[in-house]
Amino acid sequence: MSEQTRPRLPLQTLAPVAAVVLALLAGAVLIAAVGQSPLEVYGMLAQQALGTGYGIGQTLFKSTPLLFAGLAVALAFRAGLFNVGAEGQMYLGGFAAALVGAYVPLPMVFLLPLAVLAAAGAGALWAVIPGVLKARFGAHEVINTIMLNFIAFALVAWGGQTLFMTATVRTKEIAQGAQIARLDVLLPWLHGSPANFSLVLGLGLAVALGVFLFRMRAGYELRVLGLNPGAAEYAGVHIGRAQVFAFALSGALAGLGGTSFVLGYKHWFEQDFTAGAGFMGIAVALIGRNHPLGVCLSALFFGALAYGGLVVNQRVPADLVNVLRALVILFAISAYALFDRAARTAKPKPSATPNPQARPEAAQ
Repeated sequence: MSEQTRPRLPLQTLAPVAAVVLALLAGAVLIAAVGQSPLEVYGMLAQQALGTGYGIGQTLFKSTPLLFAGLAVALAFRAGLFNVGAEGQMYLGGFAAALVGAYVPLPMVFLLPLAVLAAAGAGALWAVIPGVLKARFGAHEVINTIMLNFIAFALVAWGGQTLFMTATVRTKEIAQGAQIARLDVLLPWLHGSPANFSLVLGLGLAVALGVFLFRMRAGYELRVLGLNPGAAEYAGVHIGRAQVFAFALSGALAGLGGTSFVLGYKHWFEQDFTAGAGFMGIAVALIGRNHPLGVCLSALFFGALAYGGLVVNQRVPADLVNVLRALVILFAISAYALFDRAARTAKPKPSATPNPQARPEAAQ
């Protein structure tokens, strides 16, 4: 690591922490404005989300789709792409997993992996569409991925006319062999909560993504592509192919986010089950600085906020959680700009001691 990059790490680490602290302070002002004690409300939120086994399980369950969506968006960001379509990719991933789990007659040893792969495959295939449009025609991925979200919702609604149970908005229940076990099988203190082993899958993929991005050639090429496409092309990276590849991986991660609800909780696909988790993945990736570890912590924070907010709405307006989310994002954008500017100005002083081994090439 060069001396010029050393001051940036602590500053980058402080930026999301500062954003969360400032958002909580601003939220405290709003809580006080409605006549409630900020300390009591925040204490109740923390107690409900992290103070009991059931609350922790609910927080982990809320965090799971956010983790997958955050990893998907972060991977795309690293490649210089903006995947706003994680919502639709997760939606189709859950739908594909439900169809495989409900209609494919296989034993568990084959059925569960196939259902998980179907979720990843559906998300990847849907994400490849904007990738190809970007690589082939230069079409902006933001517009394409946003529009594809609505197309995904419409396709599922159309297919649901024949696949949904009568007078419902859900598919038939998946076979027992396709169901993901709950975490309380190994952790009894989580009894009653819907947290399941799809969270373990997400954490494993976060580790794998970290190895891929920072220890493998293909991941290095995607990061170079995101930082400087011209340099990546000069170094031999096929820009279009790399963009399609990045979108496919991002879509696969988003598609796997549907497994928590479909395979691990309800055991069927239900219309609108994502509830904006794919869009929240953008905020999770932003707060996590597009790093797998940061995404894990960010997903846990937003998961605790989501579940704790369901309880404190008896004391404060239900929209408080949405306001806090928006404030975190707003302060994060501002904090990153300020800390990055400070990092650029915090340059080490040049050494006054000459290097005896330096070669006078410039003089030559």
